[in-house]
Amino acid sequence: MQEVSSSNTALRVMKTQEVLEMTSLARATHFAKLNKNSKGYDPTYPKPLQLGARSVGYVEREVIDWIQARMEARQ
Repeated sequence: MQEVSSSNTALRVMKTQEVLEMTSLARATHFAKLNKNSKGYDPTYPKPLQLGARSVGYVEREVIDWIQARMEARQ
């Protein structure tokens, strides 16, 4: 977990496992949503942020926004 403060706005970077826990998605479903060649591809799903050669993270606000959009769409 990393936090970056920019203009009084705290941004939190989440690791994949935290995103899986927050969204309640299976690992395979998570990666299918990111894969343009998958039937489960979702262009609105939060994109990973490259942190290092073998490390990615996700912006917490983007994950929360995606979940809220799903909640609003169910009506």
